[in-house]
Amino acid sequence: MRVLLDRYSDDGNQTLGRLYVVNDRGFILFECDTLELSWKDNQSNVSCIPPGQYKVQKRRSEKYNEHFHITNVPNRDYILIHPANYVSQLKGCVAVGRDLADINGDKLMDVTSSKDTMRSLLEVLPNYFFIEITSNL
Repeated sequence: MRVLLDRYSDDGNQTLGRLYVVNDRGFILFECDTLELSWKDNQSNVSCIPPGQYKVQKRRSEKYNEHFHITNVPNRDYILIHPANYVSQLKGCVAVGRDLADINGDKLMDVTSSKDTMRSLLEVLPNYFFIEITSNL
């Protein structure tokens, strides 16, 4: 199984991408939209993380319930894949959603149905896996 997050847009306010879960035969098992902070030199709490390959594990917390923890990020801790709709809810993590829309009218794209998308992602992914983050910016 391969997990790929392909970033395709960074407007200085936010980074948009698409997450794919692909089986060994190359078939897409799951895909969703992603929302992250813009690239600001990997600074804590204000930047998305650098492109690369990272180990990911399932995690549970009171705030997000079940979600994923991206580990071994250079100079960063607790980078998560968790439910969120707006870039203002992020501090370096990755939000997942079904679609993109300006939900709150701030002229920025948001992800929709984030909690439902997270539940689906938790069902399809194992407890441990690697994610490859690429950027076409």
